[in-house]
Amino acid sequence: MPAKNANEKLVLVTGADGFIGSHLVEELLVRGYRVRALSQYNSFNFWGWLEDIPVSKNLSVISGDIRDPHLCREITRDVDLIFHLAALIAIPYSYKAPDSYIDTNVRGTLNICMAAMENGNIRVICTSTSEVYGTAIYVPIDEKHPKQPQSPYSASKIAADAVSMSLHNSFGLPLTIVRPFNTYGPRQSARAIIPSIIIQIANGKKVIKLGDLTPTRDFNYVKDTSSGFIAAAENDSTIGRELNLCSGKEISMSDILMMIKDIMQSDVEFVTDNARLRPDKSEVFRLLGDNSLIRELTGFSPVFSLKQGLEKTCEWFARPNNIKKYKADIFNL
Repeated sequence: MPAKNANEKLVLVTGADGFIGSHLVEELLVRGYRVRALSQYNSFNFWGWLEDIPVSKNLSVISGDIRDPHLCREITRDVDLIFHLAALIAIPYSYKAPDSYIDTNVRGTLNICMAAMENGNIRVICTSTSEVYGTAIYVPIDEKHPKQPQSPYSASKIAADAVSMSLHNSFGLPLTIVRPFNTYGPRQSARAIIPSIIIQIANGKKVIKLGDLTPTRDFNYVKDTSSGFIAAAENDSTIGRELNLCSGKEISMSDILMMIKDIMQSDVEFVTDNARLRPDKSEVFRLLGDNSLIRELTGFSPVFSLKQGLEKTCEWFARPNNIKKYKADIFNL
């Protein structure tokens, strides 16, 4: 049977109502895919960031929860490809509610992968995180770098990666693990440092309280992250592989804040707030990724520079209709 074209494929995106998920849905629609988007169930019939993307005849939204294996079997039926992004991601909240992270990230991933096997061994792209590496033992961090669970969140993602890859190794599930480093851009949660700073500056704050500004991160603009997911899915050579999705460049938190301050032409002052510091031995002090494997297998590399991405992000958050969706004065775990 000949391979299907993009416009013939039905793609399931879990976590489609979230930051990266909504951008991925948009990009898939632009490329002609038919998309079944999973939004976490709530009684308000609210679809998260999917509310902000254009209506399309190729998009169907369903509500549910990946913690339910019966639902996972239902939503994976008849699909050709699964992008599994649904997860709990906030590191500080994982200190408060670690059981929730095991339930959603580990068991939820198992449910999706088992459903994919039961419904025809569907191709699955599972979302990991650079947090699984912990503070770098060596840089740049390649896919062979040891995993270091420095928070309950990272531990849950290490376990989810292992569970999903075990199904590939044991039963031939056509699986790829895509590991984004620090993604930023429009629609990101205010619990992340870049939108938090932009929102507070846009709201006229003159002093902003922050945690440790010495750690370095490897940032990717969300449009590049979405394109990287699709590049991995469209190339069978990535099956059974773990792929870093990163820029290959690092910058300290203090330097990125100064870039934002300059872009927004602000005189804001940054001060350290001890309440925002991670517990001892939990902070990841250095992240610098090696993206050579995904480039070698798919030809993918990021398009947006950090400055370009930050300018686009600042511009999006500065719009009144967007910034009003955020609560600037609440410290969100």
